[in-house]
Amino acid sequence: MSIMNSFNDVFERITAEASRLARYNCHTISSRKIQTSVRLIFLRELAKHAMTKSPAPSKSAMLKKCGRECVV
Repeated sequence: MSIMNSFNDVFERITAEASRLARYNCHTISSRKIQTSVRLIFLRELAKHAMTKSPAPSKSAMLKKCGRECVV
């Protein structure tokens, strides 16, 4: 059970970092932002393996762009 909790924690950290990157830039969350988040969170070698093993994203999560501020 602790392994599942660890995976959940990792995915929550990745999504939080990708969300922050999207909000700072007022853009959509693309696969590139998720990859950047993984690289920021994980160590170099672990991030490299995670990127080579990851499947292609099906759709990007969209954020609405409204003037200067992003609306989630």
